[in-house]
Amino acid sequence: MTVNEVKRELKKLADKDRAISSARFFKTGKGHYGEGDKFLGITVPAQRQAAKKFSGLPLAEIDRLLKSPYHEHRLTALLILVDKFGRAAAADQQKIVKFYLSKTKFINNWDLVDLSADKILGVWLLVHPDKRLLERLAKSKNLWERRIAMLATFAFIKQKKLTPTFDLAKKLLSDRHDLMHKATGWMLREAGKRDLPALKKFLNEHAPRMPRTMLRYSIEKLSGHERQKYLRKK
Repeated sequence: MTVNEVKRELKKLADKDRAISSARFFKTGKGHYGEGDKFLGITVPAQRQAAKKFSGLPLAEIDRLLKSPYHEHRLTALLILVDKFGRAAAADQQKIVKFYLSKTKFINNWDLVDLSADKILGVWLLVHPDKRLLERLAKSKNLWERRIAMLATFAFIKQKKLTPTFDLAKKLLSDRHDLMHKATGWMLREAGKRDLPALKKFLNEHAPRMPRTMLRYSIEKLSGHERQKYLRKK
């Protein structure tokens, strides 16, 4: 099983029109966050099917696939990695986590982060807590490492362990990138689904400092009256 086999499989699924619209959707223009990214035009469900077919792909071949200039190659590589992590013994999971963290240069768009961070790093940290690792990623100059840190806490949220999310959200209040405002607001909203009083406590303290997009995402599930109350704090 090799990377070239995966690429041939994905090439069969390519759609030129979808590739053009995907390049536009993922902001690949000059100066945008996805500048220069290339697309084949393949749906995520189709990539999931391909990932299942090649779930036995060795890490060395996944490495090669992750380094591809094509977005779908990298996403499929990560979907394979997620599957491999889920089936691995603890020792092999640790190797996969180290591999994942060493490849953040290639996990370089929001969907690549969102479909992998909680399922690999987040699940690992639930069993092997490392607050300093999350804080280091959250302080990174690399936008995608910061997003990985925030999205990794989704695994904790699903287990109703909300402290890591609130702690990182405080540290990211001054982040200047809109994609981090959205990610942080999203995770706060998810935390609020599990513990609304905890979200309100966070908002009561931090709403005036929160970027507007972050605030809007975090309060989406509140009543209209409550949303207006927090928006007036801005």
